[in-house]
Amino acid sequence: MSRPGGVAELTDALRVDGYLADRGLSTATYVALALDRPLLLEGEVGTGKTEIAKALSRVLGRRLIRLQCYEGIDTNQALYEWDYARQLLQIRALSDRSLDDEAAVDALFGPKFLLERPLLDAVRAGDRAVLLVDEVDRADDEFEAFLLELLSDFQITIPEVGTIVAERPPLVVLTSNRTRELHDALKRRCLYHWVDHPDAERELEIVLVRVPGVAESLARKVVTAVQRLRQLDLAKPPGVAETIDWVRTLDVVGADDLDPQTIEDTLGAVVKEHDDLDVVRAHVHELAPGG
Repeated sequence: MSRPGGVAELTDALRVDGYLADRGLSTATYVALALDRPLLLEGEVGTGKTEIAKALSRVLGRRLIRLQCYEGIDTNQALYEWDYARQLLQIRALSDRSLDDEAAVDALFGPKFLLERPLLDAVRAGDRAVLLVDEVDRADDEFEAFLLELLSDFQITIPEVGTIVAERPPLVVLTSNRTRELHDALKRRCLYHWVDHPDAERELEIVLVRVPGVAESLARKVVTAVQRLRQLDLAKPPGVAETIDWVRTLDVVGADDLDPQTIEDTLGAVVKEHDDLDVVRAHVHELAPGG
């Protein structure tokens, strides 16, 4: 599929791929594709924001290009770097006379010696790529400002080379866990969608799709327990990814029920903070069926 014919077609294609998007997320994604606008997804950790970019790359038959953001990331790591080793070899290969040739020296900073990083790769790939800018909230303000040219014009300027423009824009998906507030300038350039935890029925449906073969009765007990966990005062409430991990863990240990002892034994699959473990252990009997 190059481009879906409508929201329903996109939803169905994602479902076949194993990603169950609700109507709001499917609509936002379809509009982003139709208007060639970046899509900014904000929400709790583990709600499938990253996964939809991977699913879209498969459904649309595009290459996934991922830029994982982190504190301190700079343009060299995101955009391009010069291949200094090759430049040095080229300089050694040039004769003293060649080094007086201005064109030969200029060529040292041409496309031949440019190492593509994810953003430049995506601009050159254009509509053959899905660009995932993951956890953009982890990057600092300066890097966020740097992204504005890419998000508004799908172009990148390299001083020594010039401006490189995408022939057709890639599909850009940005994710944020909202560890800090993003700037309005970035939000204005994107379509926005908040990804919330699914309700119990949808989460059960997701688990059954992602963990084929699991007994529905066990999956339902796990989903119910996770929904109760999210009502506790936890620093990091479990996401859908943790629900799936918990079901898979129960399968590995051969558990076919969710009794208090099994919950205690497998809590590490769903609760990842020491303080949260203390809170949850005080409510283990409430998490078990009938609790």
